[in-house]
Amino acid sequence: MDDQLSQDLRTIPLLSGLSERTLLQLRRVALRRTYAPGALILLGGDPCIAVFFIVSGQARIYRLSAQGRQQVLATLGPGQGFNTAPPFVPEASNPASVEAIGETTVLTLRKEAFLSLVRECPDLSWAILEDFASRLLHLTDLVEDLALRSVRGRLARFLLEQADGLHVNRQWTQDEMAVHLGTVRDVVGRALRGLVDAGLLRIERGRIVLLDREGLEVESDS
Repeated sequence: MDDQLSQDLRTIPLLSGLSERTLLQLRRVALRRTYAPGALILLGGDPCIAVFFIVSGQARIYRLSAQGRQQVLATLGPGQGFNTAPPFVPEASNPASVEAIGETTVLTLRKEAFLSLVRECPDLSWAILEDFASRLLHLTDLVEDLALRSVRGRLARFLLEQADGLHVNRQWTQDEMAVHLGTVRDVVGRALRGLVDAGLLRIERGRIVLLDREGLEVESDS
């Protein structure tokens, strides 16, 4: 029994509540792997061969348009999993690409082993079903944002989510914000200038300072 692997499994909320019997079976088939910053963990469109659970670090889930424009679907951290849905669809491919943000360690389960455990272990099946429901709600919110909110509204919401008090917690480039908002740099630049002109925020040495959180909350619903 690999003690490190046992500890890793218990750090993952989706798996930590499973029975000892199920955890033992997971330990027998799980592999631990570490990716360097910026490394590609999965390529969208490739055949699905495994599912992944993050032990440490972060991973960016994204898709590319035919024109090469990137849309970030989610940023996942320790304890979260990805690529868990494709194994249930025959001949399915990876639905999105996944890139390591910083050094990232994951536990990997081969598709065949994963499906076998889901069939044999009701507690694992229930945990995966709950995870699917949570992901469906997240994607529903994402579709609503893209379809019903303006770029300015999406930008206001993004800045509120990234802020620690009055300060956005890191220096985001306009290109990076565009990737997260599903648009292009020029459009983000115009939306950012609009929020500055409205007195809702200011930019100091490249850092964004929120001046009116209530006003930004109103903008985030537009």
